[in-house]
Amino acid sequence: MSYRTNVFINCPFDSDYYQLLKPLLFTVIFCGLKPKLSETLDGDDIRIRQIQDLIHESKYSIHDISRIVPKTKKSLPRFNMPFELGLDLGCKMYFRKDKKCLILEEELYRYKEVISDIAGQDISNHENDPILIVKCVRNWIYKIKSDKPLAYTVIWDLYNEFVFDFDKDMKAENLDPNKMWEIPFSELIDDMSKWIKTKTKKKSKRKSPK
Repeated sequence: MSYRTNVFINCPFDSDYYQLLKPLLFTVIFCGLKPKLSETLDGDDIRIRQIQDLIHESKYSIHDISRIVPKTKKSLPRFNMPFELGLDLGCKMYFRKDKKCLILEEELYRYKEVISDIAGQDISNHENDPILIVKCVRNWIYKIKSDKPLAYTVIWDLYNEFVFDFDKDMKAENLDPNKMWEIPFSELIDDMSKWIKTKTKKKSKRKSPK
């Protein structure tokens, strides 16, 4: 059953991307799916094997390849994300025919200059704007699921409510909510899931007849 709701997330893991990763995860969870990220579980864990397992165990995947262009003149492009995208497309071709993926980029059509072979896939651009990443992910989920999610503007407003509560709780524990590695990704996902569950329960109670 988990295969049908798992979403493998392939994106940059750094502080610059954190402002996009949080709304991306929130949108996936809010729309009833389960994000799966690669986290080192122990010292003997080989990351590529973990990634292969996550890809095989996830019907859906989101790949952000926006780091295909170097951030500065002295830096190099990041090839991890296109590599993992290739693994996922190979898994779909040879093993999991029903897999579906969303490819995210910063600029529309820029990918054609460096990885034109992915033309024809579901590709959206987010312009490094958190609200646009909510829109991209929400609209993609609308196409792959039978139940219609709320409008992306509603999800964005709820995300900002979550951020307010999350930041307050983190600061109460002397943690910096803007630092990516303050808590594990799995804990962030748990916090989001619990917050959304509580919020939706409160809304359903308000709507229920007396």
